[in-house]
Amino acid sequence: MFKYAVHYLKNTFVPLNCPDNVNLDCGTMVIARTEKGEEALKAFLVTKEVAELFEKSEKTPAPFEFIRVMTNEDLMVLEELKKEEVTSFFKCKELVKKHNLNMNLVQCRITFDRRKISFYYTAPERVDFRELLKDLTQVFKRMRIDLRHIGVRDESSIMDGCGICGKPFCCSSYLRKFESINVKLAKDQGMPIAPSKISGTCGRLLCCLTYEYSNYIEAAKGMPPIGSTVMTAQGLGKVCFIQFLNNSVAVKFEDGKIKEYNKTEIEMVDADVNVDIDIPAINNYSTDEKVDAKQLKQLEDDRNSSTGNV
Repeated sequence: MFKYAVHYLKNTFVPLNCPDNVNLDCGTMVIARTEKGEEALKAFLVTKEVAELFEKSEKTPAPFEFIRVMTNEDLMVLEELKKEEVTSFFKCKELVKKHNLNMNLVQCRITFDRRKISFYYTAPERVDFRELLKDLTQVFKRMRIDLRHIGVRDESSIMDGCGICGKPFCCSSYLRKFESINVKLAKDQGMPIAPSKISGTCGRLLCCLTYEYSNYIEAAKGMPPIGSTVMTAQGLGKVCFIQFLNNSVAVKFEDGKIKEYNKTEIEMVDADVNVDIDIPAINNYSTDEKVDAKQLKQLEDDRNSSTGNV
């Protein structure tokens, strides 16, 4: 059973194969052998419950091999390596510009043993980087060069940051799989159909739109649709807005007044009422932002938004 795991890309935790005679404190920096080579990673203690999940789950990543605890000299090397990654990033960026390639460089990573250098990039279409690769091999000699195409959602997940909620990105903290999302989810939840309100840093629809959707669908059962005529204690009116989670319905009357009712206080009727339905003041989600169909389609565009290539 695994005693330790290491913190890896996209905030994943990978089991660490460690000899029985090695005892690590939580947060200890270690050198581990990964599929990319030797890398400096932070190790964490694994609880019994997590270890059992690692053992049983078919999705548990292959464990990394422990090499050694990092020494002070190793930490100094790591510090220099981080600086080298920054300079290498800009060198590659210059070469991308030189070859006039339609690709956006995201990040550069160098393994601790300096045997492999990886460049992550996003691109709207396939990129012919053969000439770029030739130049890179001249600049980074005795290193294996890996050019990895990733999606815009992957970009956000490895760069980290905070969402509009003020919390760390879901994709860089705990989310492992990107669900397909469309604008209908926002509409059904009464959210503003405005890009700045329903899209994330990646330029795609917010992943969290799916989190409570099933609750809204459940809450919508038995609610009258917007535009339907209902009977209230004050007479006939039309439903102009619905707040699903508190079971309230806003009704507009012929005199233009709007009043909120619990869904149990109204009854749907088959009658005509001379009421124009617009976006009333009660709708706190109104927005002045102009939106066209093309913008919405871009928000829904999932092509290459996530490649799983990180």
